[in-house]
Amino acid sequence: MGSDWSSPEEREPLLQPPPPAPAALPQHYPPHGQPRRTAAASRAAASRSQGLVPAAPPRSPPPLLPGRVYGRRWLVLLLFSLLGFAQGLVWNTWGPIQNSARQAFPFSKLDIALLVFWGPIGFVPCFFFMWLMDKKGLRVTVLLTSSLMVVGAGLRCVPVSDQETRKWLIHGGQLLNGLAGPTVTSAAPFLSTTWFSPDERATATAVASLIGYLGGACAFLVGPFVVPGPNGTSTVAPGSSPEHIKDRIEAVLYAEFGFVALIFSATLAYFPSRPPFPPSVAAASQRLSYRRSFCRLLSNPRFLMIALAYAIPLGVFSGWSGVLDLILTPKDISQVDAGWIGFWSIVGGCIVGIALARFADFIRGMLKLILLLLLSGATLSSIWFTLTCLTTVSHLPLTTATLYTSGILFGVFLNSSVPIFFELFVETVYPVPEGITCGVTTFLSNMFMGVLLFFLTFYNKEFSWFNWCLPGSCLLSLLLILCFRESYDRLYLDVIVSV
Repeated sequence: MGSDWSSPEEREPLLQPPPPAPAALPQHYPPHGQPRRTAAASRAAASRSQGLVPAAPPRSPPPLLPGRVYGRRWLVLLLFSLLGFAQGLVWNTWGPIQNSARQAFPFSKLDIALLVFWGPIGFVPCFFFMWLMDKKGLRVTVLLTSSLMVVGAGLRCVPVSDQETRKWLIHGGQLLNGLAGPTVTSAAPFLSTTWFSPDERATATAVASLIGYLGGACAFLVGPFVVPGPNGTSTVAPGSSPEHIKDRIEAVLYAEFGFVALIFSATLAYFPSRPPFPPSVAAASQRLSYRRSFCRLLSNPRFLMIALAYAIPLGVFSGWSGVLDLILTPKDISQVDAGWIGFWSIVGGCIVGIALARFADFIRGMLKLILLLLLSGATLSSIWFTLTCLTTVSHLPLTTATLYTSGILFGVFLNSSVPIFFELFVETVYPVPEGITCGVTTFLSNMFMGVLLFFLTFYNKEFSWFNWCLPGSCLLSLLLILCFRESYDRLYLDVIVSV
């Protein structure tokens, strides 16, 4: 990626020979800005001194020019972020209103869990989307992703009288929306490197990756407030018949379809793959091929360590938030309260994550320390939430305030770590393309989420045991980060060549 940005003449001032190892820096960058004489240049000079080769007129080295950024980068970031927002909104449609959906449609508890389960299942063909992003660029990948989303959202709105057919159309729509997940969750670092300068990359990665979580958070808010629910009981609330609940759910489905169709039209009208000129040296440099990238990732112990540190807790959290209503219903917590907990935990994580990413753009080389602080907070808050739900064991008071505080803090700490993880992934394995690096890690995360949901759906009917996975996964991730040795290969290239 990045080899066909512009003509060779345009790249010549920007792309210099790759920097040597750190020990060779003094020879490559001599004092007073004098160019280093290569072995070939020395032989040529010796030949000229002996009269064998006519002397050539002196030629000054081309000046080093900084990368070029364009104002349109913010429009591209907005369109991609809205696409991720819509995908998260559609994916989390049913979890917050599961009690109401079971009244209006022929849905069982298994169906509700399966509607959430289609999200991680959609990551099975993620390697195809990595290949497509690597070979065809962002525009083709985003257009295919938005097409799957608009077709999936439309299938859920098909008005058929047979309820069994309608149920499977809804399942099919959720699956197509899940197939869009690999792009919206893993392409953020690729987009930020392609369009943004080095001092804006972490911020752009945070915006593009976290807005998708915000879509899932809005589902916690929109669903329970638009759709009347039984408030944790098995009977419909007074004045809310199953037909009325069904009408309100269909209104939500039609609104989501219109929103997805609008974003698809916008990306079809304008979403370029790359700017006319790259924003940095790292963005314009040649990357490893698709096959060599996987060989590099699988043979790098440090990458495997940090990939597991990301995939395990984030996979557990995604599955936990998707069935949060099922977890809290036995505790007599209404779906409205469960929706608020999920909403504020994700919104808080988005705000804190973007702020931390902007901070990381200013103080480079501190990603590991930021992750240690965030994972420590996530571990403590998840222990608090788990013990609060187990009142018979811990004897802690189960109140709305304690559930809100512990659940929201856990989501804030964990969600805000996502862009920091992404940036550290890319720095660790550069020059592996960003889309492939983050695609592999998000695939692992969704694999963990899928395994947990499968186990809890088919082998364990008590969803509250999901809470025990929260502190265990965070503690394991914290230990892996403690043992991780960080490096900043991409940043090194940008800083050294720009000197």
